Amino acid sequence: FTCQILLANQALSVQAEEATSKKSEVPQATDQKIERKDDTKAKGVPGIASYYANRFKGRKTTCGAPYDPKKLTAASTMFPLGTKVKVINKSNNKEVIVSVNDRCRKRKCPFIDLSQAAAEELGFFGRGTAKVVIMPIKEEKE
Repeated sequence: FTCQILLANQALSVQAEEATSKKSEVPQATDQKIERKDDTKAKGVPGIASYYANRFKGRKTTCGAPYDPKKLTAASTMFPLGTKVKVINKSNNKEVIVSVNDRCRKRKCPFIDLSQAAAEELGFFGRGTAKVVIMPIKEEKE
């Protein structure tokens, strides 16, 4: 009879340890998933960038200002007007911060149309398009 009590007691303690270890594993797995989501937000969205043609110089943008190829501006359908966006050229890791002040036609993949000055800073002016990473910048309120 004493052996049965000892075996039953050991079985209960083993089951309790397994239950405790399973409970501690669940939050760790959940935490890892949350970290991955945060990492993808920090990395931005991969997409394609092009730049305005010369013929658009002086034409009104969606916000009403004339397009100036020397300013760091962009057209996008992904972000609200006035949003500051960091654009990183994947081929050379050059980056630029532009302000979205215009709209462009919708595309199947993430797309941004940059001013000529922004394309020059990214190192693809004269090549047409570049593979980029697009990240909105949250402005801190004072």
